[in-house]
Amino acid sequence: MGDGPGERGATGLTSFRRYTWWAVPGTTALVLVVLIGDWILDDDWPLWIRAVGAPVLVVETLASVVLLSRRLDPPPAELNSPRPPVGWLLVAGAAALVLAVLPLTRREYGVWAVAPGVTVAIAATFLTPRRRRQAIAGAVVLATLPGGIVSLVAGDGQLTYAALFPAGLVACTVWLTLGPLWAWDIAGRLDRARRLEAELAVKDERLRFAADLHDIQGHHLQVIALKSELAARLVESDPVRAAGEMKEVRQLSYDALRDTRAVVQGYRRTTLDDEIANATRVLAAADIDAGMRLDAPTDGLADSVRHLLGMVMREATTNVLRHSRARHAAVVYRVTGGVASLRVSNDGAEEGRSDTTGTGLRSLDERLRAAGGELTWERDGEWFVVRAALPVDSREVT
Repeated sequence: MGDGPGERGATGLTSFRRYTWWAVPGTTALVLVVLIGDWILDDDWPLWIRAVGAPVLVVETLASVVLLSRRLDPPPAELNSPRPPVGWLLVAGAAALVLAVLPLTRREYGVWAVAPGVTVAIAATFLTPRRRRQAIAGAVVLATLPGGIVSLVAGDGQLTYAALFPAGLVACTVWLTLGPLWAWDIAGRLDRARRLEAELAVKDERLRFAADLHDIQGHHLQVIALKSELAARLVESDPVRAAGEMKEVRQLSYDALRDTRAVVQGYRRTTLDDEIANATRVLAAADIDAGMRLDAPTDGLADSVRHLLGMVMREATTNVLRHSRARHAAVVYRVTGGVASLRVSNDGAEEGRSDTTGTGLRSLDERLRAAGGELTWERDGEWFVVRAALPVDSREVT
């Protein structure tokens, strides 16, 4: 029942998947065992019925559970219907046929349609909506025939019951099976939409910064290129003017550097308070259960400390969204002995992935060390933990 590798986008659905598993495969197995098992084990029936029916019932139950469990795995593409394991579907169909024939030989009109109804419901869950409706309608109509024919041949006077009750049983079984699975599909789409929204928020902010930087750098570099070209042409014919142009190039270079720093400072000058609030919103949008524990106010921190810890919070949040399949995250901030510490952890560390090769945490580590602090990160089982510590009165080295 655990989440498979394909459920990386459904990190917040573990509990709902567990509920759906018990509501559909679990209930289906219970219905098969209780209704058909009780009939098979009845001492009034010949031994050969019990000898054949019992193992076939076990096979039908196992095949149904496997098929429905596979159906709870997300499809490879959101709009595509998942493909059923054909082998198990054939096994379930054959077992259902046997479990239908056995009761019909004894004119048990209320039992024979249970296994076929379950198999039809399972098969319908793997079809597209249009084909699903056609298959269900056809199955309900066909369900009237076996019992009706047997009743007519036997002349037992139960034609109405023998024809209509199995059809109603098939329709009810399909409805009870498809309802929870429809809710599961909707929840999966919502989960993917939340995660996409969070990722788009990060990408939009980066695009905004890239656009601002392009506007500043593009203008300055264009003017610098033109004046450098002019100075190169004037260097022999008018050295004085060429020198003046190069002075302007130097000044433009200083201006470009100043403006670039202003843009970067405007983008990067954040605070721990802002980033914790932003992380709360973004992680909630991604359906990640985030616990925020703030044991001390941030007002007493130096601006550079609030800024650097805010950068750590931003980078850790981005890593959770982009490089993990986390279901839970935890943020702990405290001040102890004049040192402000921040701990950000999530339970989505991937097997075989090294999270220490990126440049984000490495560059932040250098900046924290230059300011007298430290930054560490490690993977502990399925948990990835980032820890940052800075003296409360530290000053960032620029």
